Amino acid sequence: MSDQATDTPTARGQLGGAVHQNAALSHTGLLERMFSQLFTGLVYAQIWEDPVVDMQALDLGPEDDLVCIGSGGCNMMSYLSADPASITVVDLSPAHVALHRLKLAAAQTLTQKQFYDFFGHADRPSNPDLYWQHIRPALDTQSQRYWETRRGLSRRIDAFAKGFYRFGLLGNFISAAHGLSKLLGVSYKPYLESQTLAQQKVFYDRQIAPLFDSPVVQFLARRRASLFGLGIPPAQFDKLAADGGGDVVPVLRERTRKLMCDFPLSENYFAWAAFNRGYREDGTGPVPPYLEARHFATVSKAAARVSTHNRSLTDLLAGEPAESRSAYVMLDAQDWMSDAQLTALWSQITRTARPGARAIFRTGGTKDILPGRVPDAILGRWRYDAMASAKGIKADRSAIYGGFHVYRLARGASA
Repeated sequence: MSDQATDTPTARGQLGGAVHQNAALSHTGLLERMFSQLFTGLVYAQIWEDPVVDMQALDLGPEDDLVCIGSGGCNMMSYLSADPASITVVDLSPAHVALHRLKLAAAQTLTQKQFYDFFGHADRPSNPDLYWQHIRPALDTQSQRYWETRRGLSRRIDAFAKGFYRFGLLGNFISAAHGLSKLLGVSYKPYLESQTLAQQKVFYDRQIAPLFDSPVVQFLARRRASLFGLGIPPAQFDKLAADGGGDVVPVLRERTRKLMCDFPLSENYFAWAAFNRGYREDGTGPVPPYLEARHFATVSKAAARVSTHNRSLTDLLAGEPAESRSAYVMLDAQDWMSDAQLTALWSQITRTARPGARAIFRTGGTKDILPGRVPDAILGRWRYDAMASAKGIKADRSAIYGGFHVYRLARGASA
């Protein structure tokens, strides 16, 4: 499965380079450094981009060699259901890389039922035993060290016996949001019992929409550090606020409405993750593609074709051959980048893209962030697919992003 996951000074420096855009002693600079420090640990126990939207936009298939940013790993695992030729995964968080490798090793060593217990329920008392008996022998030494490190009285791997999706920066943020909701008199149990979109909408209108008029919610939402738990650095916060005319509150209100009202609960595992703090307990609810029983055999077999790296995407691509990749997934990482960083990244994407290559990414704001920032000599080799982009953002069940963007390498434009 590739090189060991190490929290090297290089990786930490790359993370700082991705986030630090302002002077260290400025207010925004201090927030950026606080955010990057938090990002060295586990941020996302699960990822908040819809992999079904990704695979449809990329038309992902067996001929594809894909490179992606991994985050919590749910997406790269779900891409395996399309049986691609290879997936190369990068992430600047050593914790995320250790999680990727845990998922890949588990897919190759556990039965479908055991695999679902481990990542679908993620709270079974027997899960740590599955790690010690089956998964651990398939893991590299550094990943073993990560999962076996003690935090208080238990090891990190023991989180899978306690509800893993309640851990990490995002898990803590959701816990805090539930605590605040409880203080404000809101229970999500009636919402999770909704049988129709109309019932979901009634709950939102009566219970959730009024919260955004609460002074305490407005005060917290407008603090940039308050959204660190969603993985939103200061630069991305500003892009969100710009969509609301400088105020992030109406943007958060609308995206919460989309999450809760636009997709049936029977189809939206992101809503279950947010309001149930885990997938449906009886195992009958929606889950990411990699956890669906019908995909397990394909995912298990294809897992051996994944390599994982604790590096930046630009750095990794710089060492890859020309025309060696056909699909690229950048998540929302470009919202963090300076013009120079965007240009360096797209230079390498264009160099390594083979004819017919596709690239997708998300943005906190609604607009495409590349025109005017990446030189035409590079970006002009790509065609923006406005129709696929509009379709993707409308269908994205996570509802957290303002924009979904699809680029296709123009004919005859490979480097």
